[in-house]
Amino acid sequence: KQKYGVTASLKEGHSGIFEVAIDGKTVYSNQTTYRFPTDEEIFERIDATK
Repeated sequence: KQKYGVTASLKEGHSGIFEVAIDGKTVYSNQTTYRFPTDEEIFERIDATK
């Protein structure tokens, strides 16, 4: 929140799906990587959308 000025929210999914979306656009999905991301990977994806 401090770095990006936004509040993250968590929506319950199904079947172990984990996705990160910014303004409705998916920037990470474990359905393509078959693993959970590191914090740094998420921050890099967020920074890339700016």
